Amino acid sequence: MVRLNQNAVFAEEKFTKYLLVKLPKNDKSKFLALAGYTLENWQQLVQDIRIQILPLEAFPTINTEFGQKYEIYGNLIGQNGVTLRVITVWIVTLQETRFVTLLPE
Repeated sequence: MVRLNQNAVFAEEKFTKYLLVKLPKNDKSKFLALAGYTLENWQQLVQDIRIQILPLEAFPTINTEFGQKYEIYGNLIGQNGVTLRVITVWIVTLQETRFVTLLPE
């Protein structure tokens, strides 16, 4: 069973300029808002992913020029008690484990 490094890197821009911003295509902000996640509390989403999702089993997908990709499937429980079924995507290199994105399962 594969577990990813608990010291994974989370880029602020992934949350403040992508996941929690309404986009014309592939918008995830409405999905995340169901569990109470907004631009105003983006750090809570990072913390919840780190605590609730990152410790779960990771499944390798493809090896890219940027590193080995992994997916973690799990339940993300928001501060309002709503549970979202999510898939998170990660890149692992020799130097670091980096959060890439989150998708509804």
